[in-house]
Amino acid sequence: MDEQKQTYYIDVGTGGISRSVTGSTWSFKIEATDAEIRQLRSLMDNNYLNEWGNFFRAHVPYVQYHYDRQNDAYDSTIQQIYGMLYELGDEEAKKHIESMNILPQQQ
Repeated sequence: MDEQKQTYYIDVGTGGISRSVTGSTWSFKIEATDAEIRQLRSLMDNNYLNEWGNFFRAHVPYVQYHYDRQNDAYDSTIQQIYGMLYELGDEEAKKHIESMNILPQQQ
């Protein structure tokens, strides 16, 4: 049985995922199933952990950002998040993500 898609409002900066348009600030409107939202939540949680790791490593600048392999995890997670938002988003979300030029190849 196919899962019903529902409307969600996403804020990547805070990791916010809401079903309420007025509940909090948001940047992207998407239509997603429960499974897709669980996957997006997992990516957002990974991104949050990567940001904390980057914060602590930034205070010990022994390796430049582009040579630090741990940053690959952060970059990959961000691209996965925006890739999902692009797939699930409305036209406005797609246009905004395209203008960011963050995805390796525009889908």
